[in-house]
Amino acid sequence: MEMKYIKRIRDLREDHDLTQEQVAKMLGTSQTMYARYERGANELPIRHLLALCEYYKVSADYVLGIDGKMNRKINK
Repeated sequence: MEMKYIKRIRDLREDHDLTQEQVAKMLGTSQTMYARYERGANELPIRHLLALCEYYKVSADYVLGIDGKMNRKINK
C-alpha cells in the first residue's frame, strides 16, 4: 500500500518554508524522529497527524491521500 502521507507531509513542510527541526519542535518530538516519518521509516502517530492537520489547516483525508483537496469543507 502506497503511503501518500509521506510525500504530503514533506511537501506541506517545504511549502511553508519550515525545517524538519521546526516541525518536530511543534510536534514535541525530535528532528531525527520527524525525519523518519518523512522517509517512511516510522509510521506517523495519529496525534502527530492531527497536530499537522491543525497546523497546516488541511484535512486528514488530504494528508493521507484519500482526498486530493487541500482545504476542509464546512457543512452548515
